[in-house]
Amino acid sequence: MDKINVVLADDHVLVRDGIKALLEDQEGIEVIDEASNGKEALSLIANSKPHVLIVDIRMPEMNGIEVVGEISKLNLEVKTLVLSMHDSEEYVVQAIQAGADGYLLKGASKEEFLKAVTKVASGGKYFTGDVSAIIMKNFVNGNTNTAVSPEIVLKESVFNLTKREKQILGLVLEFKNNKDIADELQISKRTAEVHRFNLMKKLEVSNLKELIDKAKSHALL
Repeated sequence: MDKINVVLADDHVLVRDGIKALLEDQEGIEVIDEASNGKEALSLIANSKPHVLIVDIRMPEMNGIEVVGEISKLNLEVKTLVLSMHDSEEYVVQAIQAGADGYLLKGASKEEFLKAVTKVASGGKYFTGDVSAIIMKNFVNGNTNTAVSPEIVLKESVFNLTKREKQILGLVLEFKNNKDIADELQISKRTAEVHRFNLMKKLEVSNLKELIDKAKSHALL
């Protein structure tokens, strides 16, 4: 897409102004409408057809989770990113069960916020680290009634692998050493070593066998 069109839904004007200023400071993102409650958000979506709705949870008339659920029910072609100050398990699970494509806390950094918007707009899922932990906890405890599989959570949020790290992981799984990896990717051996070290650190493994086992068990490629 040439430009990501966004609708903001939050009942606090100052919050909307801050988010709008942050987004429109980025090339390729435009805030095309703003809503102060859930019903207004649904009406705006129907008219302006944005790529992404950024929605708060606690709003008058219809809360953010209800808005996300209605969007899913009506099969509206808009991605939903919940931006909330609440990290309680109840809100997170309800938002994801309603069909949210992402869940981010309002205390997130500018970089993480922009990454989440871009990720969701492109059809991916984005859940901040604390939220990912809640999703995994529910899955482990047998609550699998969510719209997000644990594999997606692990790939997109917890491990947060870069494109280069995924390339290197693929080559490692082919049993290529650092020199082979460097030659294939046309980078220095030292750079390959650094990427491999970071990869192992993110996956919390200490040797090649553990790396391979974890990559396969979590379907990282």
